[in-house]
Amino acid sequence: MFAVIYTFTVKENRNKDFIKGWKGLTQLIYEYEGSLGSRLHMKSKNEYVAYAQWPDKSTWENAGGHLPEMANSSSRLMKESCEKIETLYELEVLEDLTQSRSF
Repeated sequence: MFAVIYTFTVKENRNKDFIKGWKGLTQLIYEYEGSLGSRLHMKSKNEYVAYAQWPDKSTWENAGGHLPEMANSSSRLMKESCEKIETLYELEVLEDLTQSRSF
């Protein structure tokens, strides 16, 4: 498994637009590009971190060519809401002990 960590600096008063765009685009990437989904975290008022999972690095590198036309509006909304988008890390997963519920 492969993971990518992104950071987003969102423009003032654009948080709802950013989240709407991120959710829409992330769902379409999952459906059409083979991702394993993503989690969005709030670091501070206008800073977010996303953790995206992929089956492997090759699937991530080759993503983008299968998205439907409707992905453009989500992508545009997300990008226009941000001052900065950065890929921080590209990571190979060695062990995964995350759970969907507590012990």
